[in-house]
Amino acid sequence: MNEQYVVSLREVDESRIALVGGKGAHLGALSRIDGVHVPDGFCVTTDAFRLIMAGAPSIEELLDHLSRLDPDDREAVRTLSARIRRTVEGVALPDVVSAAIDLALTDLGDDAAYAVRSSATAEDLPTASFAGQQDTYLNVIGPAAIRTHVSRCWASLFTERAVTYRQRNGIDHRAVEMAVVVQKMLFPQAAGVLFTADPVTSNRKVATVEATFGLGEALVSGLVNADAYRVRDDRVVDRTIAAKRLTIHALPTGGTTRQTVGSHRQQQPALTDEQVVRLVRLGRRIEAHVGSPQDIEWCLVDDDFHIVQSRPVTTLFPVPVADDGENHVYLSVGHQQMMTDPMKPLGLSMWQLTAMAPMHTAGGRLFVDATRQLASPASRAALLALVGRSDPLTTDALETILDRADFVPVLADAAPAGPPAGAAPTPIDTDPAIVTELIERSQASIADLRRDIAAVTGPALFDVLLEAFQEHRRALADPLSMQAIMAGMEATWWLNDRLQEWLGEKNAADTLTLSAPHNITSEMGLALLDVADVVRPHPEVVAFLHKAEDENFLDDLARLPGGQEARAALEAYLDRYGMRCVGEIDISRPRWIERPSTLAPLILDNVRNFAPGARERRFEQGLQAAREKERDILERLRALPDGRRKADETKRMIDRVRTFIGYREYPKYAIVSRYLVYKQALLAEAERLVRAGVLGETDDIFYLTFHELHDVARTNRADDQLILRRKEEFRSYRLLTPPRLLTSEGEALFGAYRRDDVPAGALVGLAVSGGTVEGRARVILDLAEADLQPDDILVTAFTDPSWSPLFVAVRGLVTEVGGLMTHGAVIAREYGLPAVVGVAQATTLIRDGQRIRVNGTDGYVEILS
Repeated sequence: MNEQYVVSLREVDESRIALVGGKGAHLGALSRIDGVHVPDGFCVTTDAFRLIMAGAPSIEELLDHLSRLDPDDREAVRTLSARIRRTVEGVALPDVVSAAIDLALTDLGDDAAYAVRSSATAEDLPTASFAGQQDTYLNVIGPAAIRTHVSRCWASLFTERAVTYRQRNGIDHRAVEMAVVVQKMLFPQAAGVLFTADPVTSNRKVATVEATFGLGEALVSGLVNADAYRVRDDRVVDRTIAAKRLTIHALPTGGTTRQTVGSHRQQQPALTDEQVVRLVRLGRRIEAHVGSPQDIEWCLVDDDFHIVQSRPVTTLFPVPVADDGENHVYLSVGHQQMMTDPMKPLGLSMWQLTAMAPMHTAGGRLFVDATRQLASPASRAALLALVGRSDPLTTDALETILDRADFVPVLADAAPAGPPAGAAPTPIDTDPAIVTELIERSQASIADLRRDIAAVTGPALFDVLLEAFQEHRRALADPLSMQAIMAGMEATWWLNDRLQEWLGEKNAADTLTLSAPHNITSEMGLALLDVADVVRPHPEVVAFLHKAEDENFLDDLARLPGGQEARAALEAYLDRYGMRCVGEIDISRPRWIERPSTLAPLILDNVRNFAPGARERRFEQGLQAAREKERDILERLRALPDGRRKADETKRMIDRVRTFIGYREYPKYAIVSRYLVYKQALLAEAERLVRAGVLGETDDIFYLTFHELHDVARTNRADDQLILRRKEEFRSYRLLTPPRLLTSEGEALFGAYRRDDVPAGALVGLAVSGGTVEGRARVILDLAEADLQPDDILVTAFTDPSWSPLFVAVRGLVTEVGGLMTHGAVIAREYGLPAVVGVAQATTLIRDGQRIRVNGTDGYVEILS
């Protein structure tokens, strides 16, 4: 045994986090950088911590109990964590640890003042900073006091805030150990925090400095407003000098005290501009050494800056890698695909390999580089017009960047840009046979894929898949398919624009497109009503669905009275729609056919909320409403000046939109149908690799890119550490909120509405399906939580096609993400649901059970109770 209970800061770096924790390791590494001053000190190591924990025999039982607590049970967490802290503090320091601390103090000075800081092994990490979760003690004097405060730091591993933080981040309490940093105390004229990337905008080229008089504790504890500086390119570009009424100073006998700042000094800056720029240069040196933006605590002593802490800024959204030194503007793919959750590496790479446009990854999300389109005046106008019809928040974010004339270069148009967005519809006949032909083509292509892939295994599978991806992209780029999609969209825009101009009617196309043919997504929602009709007469089947689990779900169902009929109905549904799931653009997500019990809550909602035959009635009601709307509009148009021409043009557009708008949903259905075939083949390969001992479990393939998995299949060797690191990264990405727009400087833009035409207090969004409705808000983030009543309004973060079965049971829709032509909006119009999308923070601002009013015509939501 070679335990080290105390080690000098100058002897450690990032390679020794397990011994001295994140803070100690980083401080040790910083002390080795030329020009960076770090106060002298030492670390009481995790070896000493383990010795203390071993001296508390009841600790294991207490930790077992702690791991089982619900993090939302604040009182239980508070009580148990306090008990654990008392237990840890009650363990006497072993003589060997006390002697090591005393020896280190003798070398530095027994009677000096020290700062005693916690340094956990899971803090100041690239994916979790743990900022403020454990304790720091300042101006501790004398060996006895230092030993006491070391024990308190160990105990602070179990403060309520630290325990809750670990629980919410999925970190095992036993996986974290505590070291303690003991450093000579500084008595600064000023202190504060430096962020080497702007924590508000995430811009990596803008540094932010906060400064106050005296010890920085006044700032981090929120006692004072700090001076704030923003620095770019070695120049202070913005400053705010605060009234600093309090300061914290050290007492001669130990500890700290608050002092009032004289009125004549309160408005004086804590730093000069020259000092601010010098501090930022120092921060850039640290950032370059560490390799990531840093949150740095500093002190100014006699015009010299000293660094007392540096940790990664973990809240910044990562930036796509581009080493060309050029400016780039990236648009979020997830906001267009209605899936803003992070994707696993296999999902990201599969989408990149099958998408029509090059895509970049960052933070587990996909982005497209729009810089070239924005650089050309004509293509810029076309892009803004197209985005403007879909998502005004993305448009606002784009215009924010374009207003900075120096960020996006202006290039001459390389070629005629073609007709502007929203011009006359693409020249394609209004012929239903076109849609029929496209669907038949798609079905034949998927059948060919299943045949070609069925008998192939091992490395040869990947060659077949790469050929399949070529066909996948060809189908997506099929000119006839693109014409059909655009014909439906442009006809919708034409109707909405002209009928508002001629009749003063907003969103008239919403009703005109009800029960349109060939809408695979709306058919999917209605088809589940038929499954409910089969289930409803059988009480034992209904009871079984209330407690349905994944394992043997269909086999167990078939054993019940009426269960065979229910199973047959559900299997028929899965044959047609089983490739779907929430977040379906990520191939790693479990499909309905893999986890059919996911549908149980939706079926039960339909059993409870609808009478038999609801599918046919709903479709017929929509059809009748569309026909009545068409008659009404045409009659009113004929009564206008030049009314016959207007009515004839409108009739042609109504026929056109009803011919093509349903097909808008089919290409996505074809994509996920192909994805299921790809996934089943790759999972069979994963099972082979698990049997061969190459992989630990089949799900490991999801943390490899397609080409990495190909290499594993070819070599029968996998990098276990790479897979483990990818799993940790994925967990961290789940905590990030992806922006609608991201620049190469790291600036994250979410867009804002510029509207003053909504009631005071209303939540603003994008109107995508007309009408106004009131009801109970049902905030649902997971389909498994579906428990709907007939007057409910669905409030959620985003909806992709898998949410459509829920739409039949609600009266309205509110989402945080979406646009006019995204799937949720299309299906809301199809079902006649008033809907507002793009409502920022809707799932937190609206509480489950509140009564709300959704105005899907004007685009806002009012909270009524």
